[in-house]
Amino acid sequence: MTDLSCRRASLRTLRAPRGLACALFVALSLGGCITAPVPPAEPPPRSPQDVELTLNLPGGDPSCVCEATPAEDRTFLERGVETLAAGEYVEAVQYFQRYRRMETSPVAQWEADIAIAYASMLPSSPFFDVAAASSAYTDLQAREPEGFKHHAIVLMQQALESFVLMDRHIEELENRASMLEDDLSKREDALRRLRELTLGQPGG
Repeated sequence: MTDLSCRRASLRTLRAPRGLACALFVALSLGGCITAPVPPAEPPPRSPQDVELTLNLPGGDPSCVCEATPAEDRTFLERGVETLAAGEYVEAVQYFQRYRRMETSPVAQWEADIAIAYASMLPSSPFFDVAAASSAYTDLQAREPEGFKHHAIVLMQQALESFVLMDRHIEELENRASMLEDDLSKREDALRRLRELTLGQPGG
């Protein structure tokens, strides 16, 4: 029914005699005039930015067992360094020699030679040779190539340098001690001759 029809029906209902029939008619008339409810509007579509994502990040689920990243292959140089640290000197030198044969770059060749010279510097190594280590270091310093060196090789180079300097210092001290002994012996001879001349007695 339209709004005008509803108003007319209401006026007629008010003028009608009271009674059950009248009340029923009014209820039916008013019920027809009620506007039908409007269904709720649908929410606007959500943008991709409003969408909440659930990510399966590591550590989120304690029951998740993730595979570990495989370790990178080690070179013969790195294996030799680890073996040398473990006290396996012969096997370590063999690794360094393999590294020198497999790698053809000047830096790799120099690194292998430094590592072998370092093994000859260690007193507990069967290759221990002070003269050989000092000679090898002097030669390697003269032909050091440009380029990045493994950090272990840099440490070995520094240790060799300290070793060679110490050896030279010890050699200088020994030479000085030898010179002092010669001077002392000469002075003793001079005092003995002086005693013979002054006292007429043979020097004791």
